[in-house]
Amino acid sequence: MTALTETGSLADDADRRLAPALVRQATHHLLSAAPGASTIAVGLHREGRRATVVRGATAHHGGVPATAATRFEIGSATKTFTALLLAEQAARGELNLDDSLARHLPAVATGPAARHTITLTHLATHTSALPGTPPGLPRLLPALCGPLLQAPLPSRMTAAYAAYTPDHALRALGRTRLRARPGTRVRYSNYAVGLLGQALSAAAGGIPYPHLLDTRVLRPLGLRETDCTTTAPSGTTQATGYWHHRAQPPLRMPALTASGELRSSTRDLLTVTEALIDPASATGVPPSLHTALRDVLRPRLRIPRGTTLLALVWNIRPRPDGSHLYFHTGGTFGFSTFIGFNPHHRTALVALANTSAHRRNNLVQQAYNTLIDLHR
Repeated sequence: MTALTETGSLADDADRRLAPALVRQATHHLLSAAPGASTIAVGLHREGRRATVVRGATAHHGGVPATAATRFEIGSATKTFTALLLAEQAARGELNLDDSLARHLPAVATGPAARHTITLTHLATHTSALPGTPPGLPRLLPALCGPLLQAPLPSRMTAAYAAYTPDHALRALGRTRLRARPGTRVRYSNYAVGLLGQALSAAAGGIPYPHLLDTRVLRPLGLRETDCTTTAPSGTTQATGYWHHRAQPPLRMPALTASGELRSSTRDLLTVTEALIDPASATGVPPSLHTALRDVLRPRLRIPRGTTLLALVWNIRPRPDGSHLYFHTGGTFGFSTFIGFNPHHRTALVALANTSAHRRNNLVQQAYNTLIDLHR
């Protein structure tokens, strides 16, 4: 089942940048790019107009037709929301981007990591030198293997992430050795952004990250289908994730909520990318969020031996015409996500599928190529 919807102001045919033919052409390959998914959802934005194309059902068996409001686990694309929250709190003066992590999480002031200063910007640009996976997480697997011995590895890992608490993550800081001096190397780290979420909560007086994100970012932007809960809000649906055609349990990450626990819809992800492309279009949001929408995209560093730049979390690829393409991907044990946009060309593309990464799943690369094609 394919649902095609278009929204935006009507215009003459010559000015309609997202005519149905263009939508179908742009999504033709994407709708078959993730074998094993029961549903694939694509959202497009071009010069003030948007379109969504959704194919399939929320599950292979017993699902309902998916829509633009259907929620998917977006994995590491959660980090882009955490970056926006970081910039929002900096704009209102609750913290400074150059604050040390120890200022907000005193636990980091002991142990090997205390020999170097890790800043909030280091955490948000993957230059903290912290390991990618939280220390201690692998040690939970043997204890969980008894009841889950016959389960596939993703199910065992899901259980390990659910059992790994924020206190585990904080205590691990006391024995964590950094792989380099902070600020000198790019090393992608789920652990770092998970700690960033805890620091943001502490800077706001202990408000839990999910509630803080909801009040500062999600609700002001009108994102009704985005949150960390495992059940869909009333009036929406939620896709079941699949790993090699096996249904996966919902992912819970208490210690890494800010790194990968959000669920969102095609509709909501288009809304936030549109606000990033043109902050003035986000009417009714507080001044601090308006500032954050601009500041979060400012290039912070260049990845060595390459052309890719980094903003706060967002990857930036300079284009031959001088414009910048921003993008981030996400993956869980049952879902794949791509979010990308080009502010200069006023184009954006969101692609979601309820299957994990595997050899034949080229959703991310196909989405990236399709976004580039929209610029022509």
